[in-house]
Amino acid sequence: MKDYSQYFKGPSLKDAKHRGKDEIHHIKDAYEIPADMVGIGKGQKYFIQTYGCQANERDSETLAGILESLGYSATDEIKDAQVVLLNTCAIRENAEEKVFGKIGYLKKVKRTNPNIIFGICGCMAQEEVVVNKILEKHPQVDLIFGTHNIHRLPVLLKQAMLDKEMVLEVWSKEGDVIENLPSHRAHPYKAWVNIMYGCNKFCTYCIVPYTRGKERSRLKEEILQEVLELKEQGYQEITLLGQNVNSYGKDFQDNYNFASLLEDVAKTGIPRIRFTTSHPWDFSDEMIDVIAQYDNIMPAIHLPVQSGNSEVLKRMGRRYTREDYLKLFDKIKSKIPDCTITTDVIVGFPGETDEQFEDTLSLYEYCEYDLAYTFIYSPRAGTPAAKMEDDIDIHTKEQRLYRLNDLVNEKALKQNQKFLNQVVEVLVEGTSKKDNEMLTGYTKHQKLINFKGNPEHIGQIVPVRVTEVKTWALKGEEVE
Repeated sequence: MKDYSQYFKGPSLKDAKHRGKDEIHHIKDAYEIPADMVGIGKGQKYFIQTYGCQANERDSETLAGILESLGYSATDEIKDAQVVLLNTCAIRENAEEKVFGKIGYLKKVKRTNPNIIFGICGCMAQEEVVVNKILEKHPQVDLIFGTHNIHRLPVLLKQAMLDKEMVLEVWSKEGDVIENLPSHRAHPYKAWVNIMYGCNKFCTYCIVPYTRGKERSRLKEEILQEVLELKEQGYQEITLLGQNVNSYGKDFQDNYNFASLLEDVAKTGIPRIRFTTSHPWDFSDEMIDVIAQYDNIMPAIHLPVQSGNSEVLKRMGRRYTREDYLKLFDKIKSKIPDCTITTDVIVGFPGETDEQFEDTLSLYEYCEYDLAYTFIYSPRAGTPAAKMEDDIDIHTKEQRLYRLNDLVNEKALKQNQKFLNQVVEVLVEGTSKKDNEMLTGYTKHQKLINFKGNPEHIGQIVPVRVTEVKTWALKGEEVE
């Protein structure tokens, strides 16, 4: 087997904790198409499957843009594609399992179409254990690259076409922000806008600081230009993206922070602004004030709590206590009374007792979240939590999840009932997948609503009266 050690430099988990203050480079001319790759994809198709978070979704838009700049067009059928990319997620074990299941399926596809270029990218590609597994067991993979070198896809694709061996390029290098990459937006009215990359929080259960690298912010000028261009193109809503948007600007030498950026984005006049995700530890009063001040910043905040017990939070490395979180929660609700708040919760973290889990339930009862993403703890190799004794049996974990989800359902329905008979503003995204006689979209509070209305209003923000309430969605009729 080829020696890949010089090509694979997986991030050192040990070194990552001691990141220096190396200068962050903002590069505008890193993307180029080799002369002999211009138009290489003409008449051919590509297929991209995305796993995981919004950051991956945005990366897939960039990957699609690059492939289309080479002449490829998109297909929903793997068998019709000449280039297949799996953009992977490393945050939970079941996501990894899904990817390896798909890799197994693609082995069969490769037998019938040996010329297909099959690539693995994203967060899983940044994990040494994953790369080694692919090298050992999955020769049908032609190309592996990580989260830091997406802009090099044309070069890597060329190499994969020429080489008879797997192409592997994963960087441990961090610190560059690459601008001016092509993009194929997945949605005609809503857009993701990256404001920063990476994470420095190092929660003990999370692999993201290692796979995505250290925090590095885009320049405000680049962000605002992108927002203005999207506005001119008719986009109605943007979501500012970062592993922790609250950290935006901390790598700059001035005092320009996320609250400053949020206000400047609001002043562009784009109709709707959202952001994700926010860490409770550094959610500032200034941010709350800006959200409360501007009508085009949506009153919907995702604020992951993870646990309602301070001791568990400490073991998780979350840097706040139960009391800290509730103080922040109350402050948001007092300044933005109609704000919907959603959260993430992990059950069965190593050492979590029955009493500590009850603390999570009581916190949830107090906060009455609009929605929660709930998970059983999943150890990720290389993280500090993976070395902790996992002393909770799977039955107990599952029972805790069932109890939590019952509460999640109860509170979701209760929160939705507040909107019954109310007129809400809805960005019309298209027809409902379940009923093509109905339109669908989201309210400013991020509530999914299916409603009777005028199809000519797709892409617009319209008033809708809520006529029926369910746990996860609303129903209504457009107001003439």
